[in-house]
Amino acid sequence: MARGTDEVPTAIVTAVRSLTARRVRREPMAYILGEREFWGLPFKVTPAVLVPRPDSETVIETVLALMPDRDRAWRILDLGLGSGCLLLTLLREYPRARGIGLETSPEALTVAQENAQRLGVADRARLVAGDWREPGWERSLAGPFDLIVANPPYVESATIGRLMPEVSAFEPRLALDGGADGLDAYRAIAATAPKLTTSGGHVVVEIGEGQVPEITRILASAGLTPMVPWRDLGGIDRVIAARN
Repeated sequence: MARGTDEVPTAIVTAVRSLTARRVRREPMAYILGEREFWGLPFKVTPAVLVPRPDSETVIETVLALMPDRDRAWRILDLGLGSGCLLLTLLREYPRARGIGLETSPEALTVAQENAQRLGVADRARLVAGDWREPGWERSLAGPFDLIVANPPYVESATIGRLMPEVSAFEPRLALDGGADGLDAYRAIAATAPKLTTSGGHVVVEIGEGQVPEITRILASAGLTPMVPWRDLGGIDRVIAARN
């Protein structure tokens, strides 16, 4: 506004029109800007990864409440790494912790590795390719871990097309599609979690609205002890933690 009478360079006009056109097509702002803040930290994002959301910060809040010792050398496993927002944020909060991030997308692994470098935790993070849908996926992971975190895909396959265009048309389907009932990933994680966590260790997963009963049952059936769900800022049950 202070320079409203200045002539705008042609290159700036072209750039603004191009960026505006992308947003008009409902492309997420995070992809247009190439960055999204999470827990006060800047994360690079591309269409290869799910856009970090404030709701997912509830995972961080839950972990910090369950594991208050910031100086302990915790071992952390992040299943479905994406941008790395969960694992890398926890490594910042726990300066002596070390973590492994499992991700099936090579492009997402590249994004997460760059974020690890930018946030100064790359020396404590091992980011590996792997897919929990494949038999024996856990064999490459040197457990046990004190903590497993995950924001797995939890949208029912048939409903993805009804999500807002910013999500359904642009975000990676692999990070959204939870199968026919939205719970495939939780079954895979729960089936292996008891073998991957220490006695007394925690499994902390983000969930979709209304999924508390089913996911609680899945975790309990695997021999874990689920806790009362944690709510996000909107008052929705967003995270379930379970103790091994």
